[in-house]
Amino acid sequence: MSVILVGFLLLLLLGVPVVFVLGVSAVMALLTTTQVPVVIVTQRIFAGLDSFTLMAIPFFVFAGIVMDAGGISTRIVNFATALVGWITGSLLLVSCVAAAGLAAISGSGSADTAAISSIMQPQLRRRRYDVDFGAAVIACAGALAQVIPPSLTMVIIAVISNLSIGALFLAGVVPGLLCIVAIMVSAYVFARRGGPQYREIESFTVGRLLRTGYEALPAFGMPLLILGGILGGAFTPTEAAAVSGLYGVLVGLFVYRELKFKALPQLILRAASLSAAVMLIIGTASVFAWLIANDNVPALLGNWISHVASGPVMFLIIVNVLFLIIGMFMETIAAILIVVPVLTPLAGHFHIDPIHFALIVVLNCAVGTVTPPYGISLFVASSVANRTVLQVANRLWMPLAAMVAVLLLVTFVPELSLALPRMAGLLK
Repeated sequence: MSVILVGFLLLLLLGVPVVFVLGVSAVMALLTTTQVPVVIVTQRIFAGLDSFTLMAIPFFVFAGIVMDAGGISTRIVNFATALVGWITGSLLLVSCVAAAGLAAISGSGSADTAAISSIMQPQLRRRRYDVDFGAAVIACAGALAQVIPPSLTMVIIAVISNLSIGALFLAGVVPGLLCIVAIMVSAYVFARRGGPQYREIESFTVGRLLRTGYEALPAFGMPLLILGGILGGAFTPTEAAAVSGLYGVLVGLFVYRELKFKALPQLILRAASLSAAVMLIIGTASVFAWLIANDNVPALLGNWISHVASGPVMFLIIVNVLFLIIGMFMETIAAILIVVPVLTPLAGHFHIDPIHFALIVVLNCAVGTVTPPYGISLFVASSVANRTVLQVANRLWMPLAAMVAVLLLVTFVPELSLALPRMAGLLK
């Protein structure tokens, strides 16, 4: 066990991509400390990917790419501008609302962050906003694509924990909206303390709101189609993902008419490339997780937490601290595949609802994507803004504190995440 941990930490500190960190450290452990043949690596990778539900990932990725290429991002930003563009710090608030809208379409935090950054950063510079704070706000808001359904992270955690994807999707609605509101409040407070460039001179008009809302209706039809279809029993989550991809193509081609047939092969290749990267991480992480389980680490960690945690409150505090630390150094999917199978049985021991526990993990993962040094959403927002990660991280504390506050609220008020699934009859 020491070999795999040393190899894992060493490769991680050297900056090796996480997929190779997981695979190489697993092979090192097999070659040096066990009698298990190395061929088990390929078998475990195949077993980790042999799931019909995981096919939802490439379909959701394709749907998000198609909807972005078809002009969806622009329509959502226009609607967000009409909705909150008249408030102090309007560009920051528009970024948050637009990120929430895109999150309900793509399910990818890095994709949402890139899309919003590319649209909003030129405007932030033109209006002389604090670009670093703007990038920090966009990174935090974009990361919430993991919380607001449909979420690729939720699909993965539901698969490995044997949970209802529909119930987990519904559980993320209220916490996701609370996070967006909290980030908007932090942005408003910052803007109120800023200079005259944050004061908005454009007035609110109902006509503009109705016009932009009407133009954005096809975009908002996708989350309704996905959630309605799953909860209504019309199709499985995987089938819902495929339908959403078809819906995105039809909207881009025939409604907005910004998507061209000749662009589809390139978009399909891009979706395949992104999906392959995710799937490869899932496969190698399953090998790593199998080795950890084979060395009885879950039982050891479980015994330690059982002795330290005197009750569910202390257990949840430990879980939050653990994931906040892990999120600083490890990619989301790998963290979920390695840690969640260890902690889920303990959550059951403390009588914590599995949907509530899974939602806490998802929120922690969202926070992890914006915490330095390895937060992917932070990297994306910084690169698009042409700023260093350190410059943006110096302005990160206000929106990040807002996310952590909502995380703690959801942790200790379970009904915030369980009320909607219970109302839909997915929980007792």
